[in-house]
Amino acid sequence: MDGNILVIAVLGVVALSAGLFVIAGGSSAERNAAKRVTAVSARAVVARRGGAGSAADPADRRRKQVAETLKDLERKAAQAKARPTTKQLIEQAGLDLPVSRFWLFSAICGAVIGFLVFAKTGTPLAGAGAAFAAGLGLPRWVLGFLRGRRQKAFLVEFANAIDVIVRGVKSGLPLNDCLRMIGQESPDPVGGEFRLLVENQRVGLPLEDCLKRFLERMPLPEVNFFQIVLTIQQKSGGNLSEALGNLSLVLRDRKRLQGKIKALSSEAKASASIIGSLPLAVMLLVSLFSPNYLDPLFSERTGNIMLAGCAIWMFLGVLVMKKMIDFRV
Repeated sequence: MDGNILVIAVLGVVALSAGLFVIAGGSSAERNAAKRVTAVSARAVVARRGGAGSAADPADRRRKQVAETLKDLERKAAQAKARPTTKQLIEQAGLDLPVSRFWLFSAICGAVIGFLVFAKTGTPLAGAGAAFAAGLGLPRWVLGFLRGRRQKAFLVEFANAIDVIVRGVKSGLPLNDCLRMIGQESPDPVGGEFRLLVENQRVGLPLEDCLKRFLERMPLPEVNFFQIVLTIQQKSGGNLSEALGNLSLVLRDRKRLQGKIKALSSEAKASASIIGSLPLAVMLLVSLFSPNYLDPLFSERTGNIMLAGCAIWMFLGVLVMKKMIDFRV
């Protein structure tokens, strides 16, 4: 009897130990399973975050690169807006002329006009003033006139040149071939400027430096826009045909707006021209019908002072009227 009780006790202890082991093992397995689930979940979250970061990092890098490129281009554009040198003015006017020869022509022009004024008035001071004004002012005015006329002719065909690039890129042509096509087929000055752009690339200059020289030769906002689009596309990528197509639309809208402003301000310009030329026309008519009527203005000191004051006031009035009717887009 005692043996049976001992066997039963041993079996009970074994069963209790087995139950405790199973319970402990189950809870441990559950804990291990919970740990594994937590670890897998944590890895999944990290993977998702890493994937989102990897997907966002290129976009962030591209935005930062575009911002840095824009800042660099704005700095270069501010430098290009500085007062141009005589050599740059000659290049922008489309003249193949050394600077030394330009100053030689300026000196000859000043000497001739100064001699003519001195021979007419007999006053050395008037001759020296006329020589100084003609030697420094007249040649630069001619350069400014030629420069403005060339820039206007450039803007007439520039939007069409950009359309050629857009169509060429959409059809699969490289950008360099499109630029070469414009240089060969477009009329000057657009064709000449793009030929210089292609030649600079051919000798090994990067596109950014070529566009910078392009902007120096043709300092226009439209060329600055073109430089920004190509530089950003080269550094950051993107749809070049779409960007240049939008630029072409902007240029045509600017041209349309300039024409509208010119039409609306034509009446004010005509009025300013009449008001500015009226005193000179009256003086000319009075001199024709009464030759001696205006002699005191030229022969007496008080008349000279009055004439100088009237000239100064007329000059200031013309400048004010020009400022009022000069609209820039």
